[in-house]
Formats: sequence, structure tokens, C-alpha cells
Amino acid sequence: MTLPTVPADPRLIDQGCPLIDVRAPVEFAKGALPGAVNLPLMDDDERHRVGIAYKEQGQEAAIALGNTLVTGAVKDTRVAAWRDYLARHPDAVIYCFRGGLRSQIVQQWLADAGVIRPRIEGGWKALRQRLMARIDAAADQPLLVVGGLTGCAKTVLINRLTNGVDLEGFAQHKGSAFGRSPEPPPCQIDFEHRLAQRLLSLPGPLVVEDESRQIGQVNVPLNFWGAMERAPRLRVEMPLDWRLAQLQRDYILDLEQSYQARYGPEEGWQRMSKQLGNALLRLKKRLGDARLQRLQRLQALAFKEHEHGNPQAHEAWLAPLLTEYYDPMYRYHLKRQQKAGVDEVHVGDWESCLAAARQWSLDQAALD
Repeated sequence: MTLPTVPADPRLIDQGCPLIDVRAPVEFAKGALPGAVNLPLMDDDERHRVGIAYKEQGQEAAIALGNTLVTGAVKDTRVAAWRDYLARHPDAVIYCFRGGLRSQIVQQWLADAGVIRPRIEGGWKALRQRLMARIDAAADQPLLVVGGLTGCAKTVLINRLTNGVDLEGFAQHKGSAFGRSPEPPPCQIDFEHRLAQRLLSLPGPLVVEDESRQIGQVNVPLNFWGAMERAPRLRVEMPLDWRLAQLQRDYILDLEQSYQARYGPEEGWQRMSKQLGNALLRLKKRLGDARLQRLQRLQALAFKEHEHGNPQAHEAWLAPLLTEYYDPMYRYHLKRQQKAGVDEVHVGDWESCLAAARQWSLDQAALD
């Protein structure tokens, strides 16, 4: 019986096709395809032992060992897991690293149990290459970058656009020392795959936020980053009080809610306050000892007030952090861009920048 295959087509990702990743958990953790669930043929220890047998004795010995390790009740349990998932997702597709032996074994065992499903030709590796090619191709699309001082709600603006690409969202990091999420950050591969998945549905003009190449623990792919560096910009300008209110929501209230949802009220509070304290400490070299100590005192007082129902007290350390650190740093960055001749298509308040981004997108689409 010939086991069916499907091409490594990015439309599988764009259309949200359920995927069964039969690689070992350690492989899955290093990066999977979007929409995949890990139901491995072998666990990490089994894979390690089979790998040694393959290197020392060849493929036949490795297959024989694999059949010995994954047999009887172990085999039955894994087949049952695949069948259960397929009962809930009958259109799911199977893949391993290269679409070879492991996915074929899973197919065959399922076929023996009366279930026929295809595997991806070339597996994870082939489809990843197609996804990375999509990111590289996006570097040639019209691109607009949204800049502005910290607290201008640039990410909110990006997410109000049908063609916005939220790099911070894919990185699960707000792009500053204070931007860590309580959720574990993605690995580089998963970040790239999330970006590619978004780009699959956006063949026209794109709008992104002005970012450093590194966002949290991941890096923007080089070709796409180069396009961002060359792209025209619009700049959001909002008064300090407005920006402080935005930061209060993003870095205090929303962060507190996220931590407490994940860890419970008490532990969540402790983790959030520790994160914000450590974030200040990471700026020690740039702030200098005296300024750091002053901000730490203000932050500690703000947390005491917060515990008594006054989160507004955080403005006491957020305001000088903006005016003495983030604002000068951004203005220096802006001057470098202006000296380099970067085109600014619009400068204005948040609403006018949202309208300008939409108009730019319409104008660019009309040129195609």
C-alpha cells in the first residue's frame, strides 16, 4: 500500500490545517510548525538510544531497536493518542523532520488500525524553508514603520490595521527592558514561523512598529529587518500625561492581571514586582548609580501605594524614566534616522497617524 503525501505547501499553515508532529519532544521544543500538536513516535530517551544505534550500527539496527522500544502497550498507547486526535481533527496531516521514516511508520501503524492520513513531503524542514522564503519575499513588499516615543500606543495602532504586523506580539515581549511577559517566550524558530504565518495572508503593503532587531529573546530575520531600516516612517506624538496613562495600563495594570491569571494573586504580585524591579536594575549602566537608586526608591514606594489600592503612584518613577532615559534615547535614534535621510510620511497624534497609515496602505495597494 502506498502511503499518501501532500506537498510542503505554506497554505497548510495559512488555512490552519491541524498538524501532528511525531518528532520527539526535545525537537518540538526547539521549534514546530504553527498549529502542530506533539504526539511523538518516540520519547526523548528512545530517540537518543535509536540515534546512537544508527550512528554505530546503521539504519537496520536503529529500526530494530525502535521496534523493540515502541511495542506492546507503549505502541498501543501512542496509536490510541493519534487516533483520538484524528477523531477530533479528521483533516490533520502528519510530519516528522524530513517526512521520512518516522512519519511513514506512524502512517503505517494508523493504516493498520484503519485510519489513512497523509504526511508532508520533506516534513518540517521543507515547510520551514518555504516559510522562511515568505519572510524574505516580504522584504520586497511596500513597508511602513510606525515610530514614536515610549508610551504612544504604537502596538495598539499596529493591531488596529488589517495589514499590521505585530512583531512584539509574536515575540511575546513589549520591546523594552520592562516588556517581559509572564508567558514563556518563543524560541527563535517559533517566532519566525508566527511571523511567516501572518505574512502568508498579507501580499500587499505592510505596517510594522519601529523595533530594534532584537525583541526580547528573538531576532527579526535579517532581510526583513533590512527592509524595516530602509522603509518610510510615520511618527506618533502624544503628551506625557497621555503616555503615562498608556504605560500604566500596559506595564502595570495589564501586567499585574497577566501574572495573577497565571500564578494566582499572591505569587503573581510577587513575580510582577520582581520583574519590574529587575528591569530597572538591568538599566544600571545607562542610568548611573544615583539615578538608579532614586528610581528604585520611587518604585518601592509606588508598590506600597499600589498594595493599598493606588496603582497611580507608579507615575512617580515612570515619569522620570521616560523623560530622563527613554525619551532622550529615542530622540537620539530619531536624529540618526533623519541624518540617514529616512522618509517621514506623517507626524501627528495617535488618531491622525492611524488615519495616515490606512491612507498610505490604500495608496500603495492602488499602485500595484
